[in-house]
Amino acid sequence: MANAVVWLYYALQESSPVQATLGKRIMGLKVMDLEGRRISFGRATGRYAAKLLSGGLLLLGYAMILFTKKRQGLHDLLAGTVVVCR
Repeated sequence: MANAVVWLYYALQESSPVQATLGKRIMGLKVMDLEGRRISFGRATGRYAAKLLSGGLLLLGYAMILFTKKRQGLHDLLAGTVVVCR
């Protein structure tokens, strides 16, 4: 149940017109697709599922952010998304 609530929070917020969770808004960030458009609820759901994989790989999926050209984690690469400054 708790995981469903977390999934809905991330998917609804990142696919909303705001394109960000509360933390991303505070940091001045937003999530978009590779063409600069707002992501769909389905893509946001895929991104959330891929975050579970990123974290499950000893956080190596998140560490990829340091080494990829567009600063994408594994979850962004799999979902075709990028996090950018507003």
